[in-house]
Amino acid sequence: MTPGRLVPDSFEVEGSGRVSCHLIAPDGARYGLTLAHGAGAGMDHPFMQHLAEALAAERVATLRYQFPYTERGSRRPDRAPVLINTVRAAVHTSKECFAGIPRFAGGKSMGGRMSSRAAAEGGLDVKGLTFFGFPLHPAGVPERAGERATHLREVDLPMLFLQGERDRLAELDLLRPLCVSLAPLARLEVIPEADHGFHVPKRSGRTDREVIAHLAYLTRQWMEHFT
Repeated sequence: MTPGRLVPDSFEVEGSGRVSCHLIAPDGARYGLTLAHGAGAGMDHPFMQHLAEALAAERVATLRYQFPYTERGSRRPDRAPVLINTVRAAVHTSKECFAGIPRFAGGKSMGGRMSSRAAAEGGLDVKGLTFFGFPLHPAGVPERAGERATHLREVDLPMLFLQGERDRLAELDLLRPLCVSLAPLARLEVIPEADHGFHVPKRSGRTDREVIAHLAYLTRQWMEHFT
């Protein structure tokens, strides 16, 4: 990245106004990730902050951003076209932030799914997509996995699925064969004993922060493979 560039603190989403963003760009960053939040919390949720810090330690810069509904202080997500337009606007903004390094996109739960939907529609100028807990179906409703997975077959980018073993929004019996069907573009990494928020019980012998550091390591390792 070029020193001295103006660091944005917001960007415009066509038809929806401006939304806030936050850039973490470590010295010597090798990759850049445009990082969207999940449905229930914004870009400053502790998971998002800790993930961005862990990625920085792996020399991955991040641009976290709000969706319009979180910018307004609402808890009800915007309709899909607005969410997808926000992803596109964030990726466009990242061209300035991540100049000179390979760029990726993705996010936590809904943020990752909206990134993949944007990619499926075409024209998302990134090297690949990273999903931190892809929401394959609502909790307890695995029969809806098909409708949420259909668009992934239209994505022509490498995809990294980082999924908790106990994630109730993605039964592994459904996610594993899906990733096999998307090969060679899809890679699945299962985090033992983690739930949808990547929380692990004490019996795992790891802390949540250690799990997040491992997510960052796996992300950087995967990025190296595709650049």
